[in-house]
Amino acid sequence: MKILLAGGAGYIGSHTALSLLNSGHEVVVVDNYDNSSPESIKRVEQLTGRSVTLYEDDVKDKVRMLKIMQKEQPDCVIHFAGLKAVGESVQQPVRYYRNNIDTTLTLLECMAETGCKEIVFSSSATVYGAENSSPCHEGMPRGICTNPYGWTKSMMEQILQDASVADKELSVVLLRYFNPIGAHESGRIGEDPQGIPNNLMPYVSQVAVGKREKLTIFGDDYDTPDGTCLRDYIHVMDLAEGHVKAVEFCAHHHGTEIINLGTGQPYSVLDIVNTFQQVNDVKVAYEIGPRRAGDLPAVYSDVHKAERVLGWRAKRTLADMCRDSWNWQKNNPNGYKK
Repeated sequence: MKILLAGGAGYIGSHTALSLLNSGHEVVVVDNYDNSSPESIKRVEQLTGRSVTLYEDDVKDKVRMLKIMQKEQPDCVIHFAGLKAVGESVQQPVRYYRNNIDTTLTLLECMAETGCKEIVFSSSATVYGAENSSPCHEGMPRGICTNPYGWTKSMMEQILQDASVADKELSVVLLRYFNPIGAHESGRIGEDPQGIPNNLMPYVSQVAVGKREKLTIFGDDYDTPDGTCLRDYIHVMDLAEGHVKAVEFCAHHHGTEIINLGTGQPYSVLDIVNTFQQVNDVKVAYEIGPRRAGDLPAVYSDVHKAERVLGWRAKRTLADMCRDSWNWQKNNPNGYKK
């Protein structure tokens, strides 16, 4: 199959491109490098020995996207194209709504005009909101989101569901990610956040490599085993392999399917820090700070549907996630920049 990855040069997109190529699929990537680098795709090609068709374009640009779709005629689209920093979304809500929703509408319009009937969407566990208790399962209603980033994911899910109701031939898979971390075991591709990292693992890695002075852990008085928040961390390569399974499922399906991608095993912030130090034999300086507004004590997934519907389950351990994160960071202290 030929798969178009909208926003495919980013963290999850590049690892998914690698997994798709290794599974025998053709890959087309469209990315404007707003929060990514063409170097990631170059390295994917080196690692797989296969080529990627790469376009530097904005997925919101319907004229350009329509030309690309008409030329490439993909069998399926994976929609990764979106801004994703929670704090930034609070400061710049209009930019987030414009970018994230426009990319979705543009892709659906271009798919309709070129006859492409399959789309896999990069969604998030944030759509469960605070009302749903863990383990989160796909039958739960979407909740009240706490930031514009989360609302864009919730709105885009609704748009895609409505589109599949209107077009009975459309196949939509909404993949709700939990907390992707890690990197490809080669250390050649990984997470390359711009500026101060928004997520825990890249911050831990940057403290370990000396780019940051110390990690602040937001609260140690939650009702959890060690007082720090529990989250469902999943290795990015397990996540990428889940996308391959979703694409192959999409080809024999109509309507909308919602599927969690996680491990079902929650780990605390201190579990991450301690495991990272232990498996990599490095120190991570940290301090305990006050709780952060909006943080829930525990968020983790029910993973039974992914196994039942896709025949997929996460295989890699927390030690693997920490080891591969450090292998990427120590070999690329400045990310993809030389």
